[in-house]
Amino acid sequence: MENNRKKDLLVSSFLVMFIIHSNQVGVGILGFPRYITQYTEQDAWIVVIITGLIFHVFVWMMYVILGDDNEDIIDLHKKWFGSWIGGFLNILFMLYMLLGAVIVLRTSIEVIQAWMFPELQTWIPAIMYLLLTYYVLAGGFRTVVGVSFFGVILPIWLITTAVSPAKFSSFTNLLPVFDHSLKEFAMGIKQMTLSYLGAEILLFAYPFLKNPKKSRIWAHLGIMGTTVIYLIVMVISIAFYSDEQLQQTIWSTLVSWKMVELPFVERFEYIGITFWCFVIFPNLCLYIWAATRIGKKTLHIKQKHFSIVLLFLVFLACVMIATREQIDMLNTVTASIGTYFFYIYVPIIFLYSVIRRRVTR
Repeated sequence: MENNRKKDLLVSSFLVMFIIHSNQVGVGILGFPRYITQYTEQDAWIVVIITGLIFHVFVWMMYVILGDDNEDIIDLHKKWFGSWIGGFLNILFMLYMLLGAVIVLRTSIEVIQAWMFPELQTWIPAIMYLLLTYYVLAGGFRTVVGVSFFGVILPIWLITTAVSPAKFSSFTNLLPVFDHSLKEFAMGIKQMTLSYLGAEILLFAYPFLKNPKKSRIWAHLGIMGTTVIYLIVMVISIAFYSDEQLQQTIWSTLVSWKMVELPFVERFEYIGITFWCFVIFPNLCLYIWAATRIGKKTLHIKQKHFSIVLLFLVFLACVMIATREQIDMLNTVTASIGTYFFYIYVPIIFLYSVIRRRVTR
């Protein structure tokens, strides 16, 4: 069986922290405070913490779903629901992974166009990103994990720049606390879910971990790291901007980088965006890898061949999405699908897996 794969294809359990964290933190962190504060204003930092705690529960559920058989969600769909229904669910998963790749790539290109090269054609950086992605995918899952590892380590110093606007901030903006209704908090959590998407990669990477059972603590540390980074960015954003300014600023984190003062560079945001490419790239690699994995096991197509088809589809989608309104709509659709996935699908499949295993024990 494929799950009893060679040891040289497996990765150390602690690397699941980097896999999950690198797939969660992406281009959204450059502007997510604007979307959360429109519902909860100064209480948005509480929404970040609550959503992080909810995702800890989701990670626990996913480990229960995956169980002890070293099978991924693709295998479980077929095992539990048969070839037809299981295959249909797997295809839906593949489309979801592709949507994640498109939103990551197109939004990152928009940042480059808006802040660095306004006249740059979308297809140019899209081809560059996708060719690099194919090169990484050709190296297999271990290479993808290596990219995820360095995608966390290399740009981690940027977190120190996130607090640079603190001396210009008014932390009284965080008061009063818990000043919004449960409905407003729920709307904020729904919007914040988009920034936490990516943890579902565990459902595909699980069989490639050397000691899957021992990886749980590392997976939760990955979620914790994401929560801490989002919390820092959110607190600084609320303290630095007024409510009106934050609602009018699309890329709030990038604007705050203007406060970074270095003797050897005038516009630090250029350096920040350049290093942020290391953050975006693992997102793209992981999403496309998961999609090709589904194609291999469901459609029986070689991953290397299928990756060319999927990368071409992602390229077409990125080129066709031309305006900010279309990008916003894509973000909204992705947030809705991600919300349904985590808040409906994961709990349902969790209950089903628990009941099924108790009945068949």
